[in-house]
Amino acid sequence: MRENKYDDPVFFDKYSQMRRSQLGLEGAGEWEAFRQLLPDFAGKRVLDLGCGYGWHSRYAVENGAKSVVGVDLSQRMLEVAKEKTQSAQVDYLCCAIEDIDFPAESFDSIISSLAFHYVADFETLAKNLYRLLKPQGDLVFTVEHPVFTAQGRQDWYYNDQGERLHFPVDHYYDEGKRTTTFLSEQVIKYHRTLTTYINTLLDSGFVINQLVEPLPPESMMAIAGMQDELRRPMMLIVSASKRA
Repeated sequence: MRENKYDDPVFFDKYSQMRRSQLGLEGAGEWEAFRQLLPDFAGKRVLDLGCGYGWHSRYAVENGAKSVVGVDLSQRMLEVAKEKTQSAQVDYLCCAIEDIDFPAESFDSIISSLAFHYVADFETLAKNLYRLLKPQGDLVFTVEHPVFTAQGRQDWYYNDQGERLHFPVDHYYDEGKRTTTFLSEQVIKYHRTLTTYINTLLDSGFVINQLVEPLPPESMMAIAGMQDELRRPMMLIVSASKRA
């Protein structure tokens, strides 16, 4: 069974209090870098994987997308997404990312924000996404950076005064399941190296357009703890395309 932590009422309530949950795209530190890599949505059919509250789905429609399918495993997430979405051009589907099944070449663009590190089998997913895209279609996604996921604990080492000393990177080449603490709850994620992310896409037929390790924007630097985000990469953004 796919893990669906976001339908746990305690976890979901904590998630709903996060800055990015309340402010949407503008509350996400990686948004500006992600936005710059997104394709021109005008007239496109878009698939949004791990759509959550539907922020990116609505953004695509607001920027000319012909239609968007937002996919998420969490019913609670989709309930909020539907409440926030006014456009009939957006449809939401409750489904695991690994289980999506649409006809070949159904979409011009596929986007995903911070979801693929919950997927155990990235190779099978990448091949399916390639199948679903039209020739020259775009895939743009964010994941937690392999430096961030490697050790598993995803927390700093502290001194006796509680000051952050350094961020541990260990077991980097030992790919697979990690149990970490997120919002004070145990969450399962999957670590894979940067090489695996990129070579899996290449082996599936994709062309890599750009990689970005986003920095927090200057406008967020006054937020407590944000300066520490300059000390190690937390996220990775990948832009790829299907061959013509």
